[in-house]
Amino acid sequence: MVDWGIRPASETDVEAVAELRAVVLRADLERLGRYDEHRVRQRLRDGFTPAHTWVVETGGTFAGCVSLRPAEETQWLEHFYLAPRAQGRGIGGAVLRDLLERCDRDGALVRLNVLQGSQARRLYERHGFTVETEDTVDVFMVREPAVAAAGAPGSRPTR
Repeated sequence: MVDWGIRPASETDVEAVAELRAVVLRADLERLGRYDEHRVRQRLRDGFTPAHTWVVETGGTFAGCVSLRPAEETQWLEHFYLAPRAQGRGIGGAVLRDLLERCDRDGALVRLNVLQGSQARRLYERHGFTVETEDTVDVFMVREPAVAAAGAPGSRPTR
């Protein structure tokens, strides 16, 4: 696995993230008949919240992003995109593991949605996500917080 780092996002990251989203989602959206060159970028711009977003870097350069948005007793994992050059190198799994460990410490349920047929679904399943509901476009997944070892300091029961 290549060295990687994560930093808080800023407003200035929005265009790089919007462009990455368009690149990463294009094949799946085209397969589903839902690709729109403007809309794929604008939906990211409209919902971009730097306070809940991190930028993934490899070799000091932009390689991806991920958001973890709090909402009603859950965390929504959103906008998890890695540049094609960073995919398949263990970075996505490492970033996801780090975020899920944070959620586990807080006893937080994590939800996400992934496009039907997306290869990312396998990554999420390997990390304990299960299908909650699905439709013709999206698969909604959920992951209960991991239970810490019995009696360990800071352990919390699952909900």
